[in-house]
Amino acid sequence: MVYSVDIYDKKWKVVSTVDLNEDIFADGNVNESLIHEYVILQASNARHNIACTKWRWEIAWSGRKIFKQKGTGNARAGDRNSPVRKWGWVAFGPRWERNFEKAMNKKARRNALMGIITLKAKDKALLGLKDFDLTEPKTKDLLDIVKNIGIEGKKALFVLGSKNQNIEKSLRNIANVKYITVGYLNPLDVMSASKVVFFETALQAINSK
Repeated sequence: MVYSVDIYDKKWKVVSTVDLNEDIFADGNVNESLIHEYVILQASNARHNIACTKWRWEIAWSGRKIFKQKGTGNARAGDRNSPVRKWGWVAFGPRWERNFEKAMNKKARRNALMGIITLKAKDKALLGLKDFDLTEPKTKDLLDIVKNIGIEGKKALFVLGSKNQNIEKSLRNIANVKYITVGYLNPLDVMSASKVVFFETALQAINSK
């Protein structure tokens, strides 16, 4: 099945339609296990490893033996740094050196991302917007587009073909709206958005790969 995306102007009227490349965006190319792997990779690589417990030599207690080895009736005990004692070191606790990063080859990441976009197209959650520029940041113009799409109050992702300071500043004032350039497309942002709006040049960029 060939999916198509309608391209709208600023007044939200259809000016053209773009057919997605069926060699890239096809139901047969959607690999859910690959998509899952890519999502886990992104979440793992974004993880900040801040949990860090102290090891034995980092505890500020004396190394003196608590009581003599024999004759007390108690179990043999060393110093107060023991992990079985209060304020002692934590055995096998988390350390900041632990590496959570995962790897995935470029082709697999690309296929997974295109699969997610295919699913969005299948759900009719993929929209196109004709390129335009603003002479200055103007939130009202972008807010009108959001209202016309019918996604006000919902999560939306705008994908720009390249950096545009005026449009970016206008979009960042709108609640639940996120923007990225096409080079930074990623699974979590695409999947979490109820609608993904591609500027025309961004759509051309992914459609020609």
